Amino acid sequence: MDLRERLNTGVNGGLCKEFSAGYYGICTLGGMLSAGTTHLAITPLDVLKVNMQVNPLKYKGISSGMTTLWKEQGPYSLWRGWSGKLFGYGIQGGFRFGLYEYFKKLYSDVLVDHSKSSIFFVSSASAQVFADVALCPFEAIKVRVQTQSNFAKGLTDGFPRLYRSEGLAGFYKGLLPLWGRNLPFAMVMFSTFEHSVDLIHDNILQRKKHECTRVEQLAVTCLAGYTAGAIGTVVSNPADNIVSSLYNKKADNILQAVKKIGVFNLFTRSLPVRIALVGPVITLQWFFYDSIKVLSGLPTSGGIPRHVDEAASPA
Repeated sequence: MDLRERLNTGVNGGLCKEFSAGYYGICTLGGMLSAGTTHLAITPLDVLKVNMQVNPLKYKGISSGMTTLWKEQGPYSLWRGWSGKLFGYGIQGGFRFGLYEYFKKLYSDVLVDHSKSSIFFVSSASAQVFADVALCPFEAIKVRVQTQSNFAKGLTDGFPRLYRSEGLAGFYKGLLPLWGRNLPFAMVMFSTFEHSVDLIHDNILQRKKHECTRVEQLAVTCLAGYTAGAIGTVVSNPADNIVSSLYNKKADNILQAVKKIGVFNLFTRSLPVRIALVGPVITLQWFFYDSIKVLSGLPTSGGIPRHVDEAASPA
């Protein structure tokens, strides 16, 4: 079957069977490629976001902040931390998507009497725990590179410098707030995505996923992905501000960071730029991820094994 036929039909016939080792390998690879490339593309906005969080008096808005960075530090400054974005978030994406698929199947077999939402929540949380452990060292370097011009140029000189100054603990200083940011985000994002897919198929298209062409399935993926990203961003914004504060030594611990930033600012500081960042990024991640699955002859994301779908109470 050629590419055009594969996109215009809803039939299977992939490189491997669902829930096989090969299937999880494709999901992991798809997660790495989709997350790494999309995060790399929005590095300039990420640089601005981190600087807005660390120095809000200087970087007050998107346009003015970009102008300030460009004038004072040059165009290269907008791409600081690109290697951490590409490799760190690529590895995180592989763990996040690959393990989510694995845990979703595992928990759907075990929690047969539980709601679909509970399965989505526990699956995404389990995957994100491992994903953030893998991401944390890269994030520690990235944030410092983006906000401290004399720290390092990238990962190759950043890793040894951080290890010499703070030891192994320096790489995982922000793990707890990173979990605090990403666990709620992942749980809300994956659950919102799954329910959005169901809602679109049941109430808008009024067709099951297997009755739609691959192009239609990918369109559903994009719409559900944007919805999931936008909602998840609002939930995770406080922890994202705390992470930036800790990594840049604006506070010594989480409680001190909360006091310095303020409860209102935790929810609002850098939120517009994060929505501009995360919504399109999550949409593209899901699109690239599901495109890789489609090109491998697999169905797009969304849904759990039929026996759970029938047994679980409505979420």
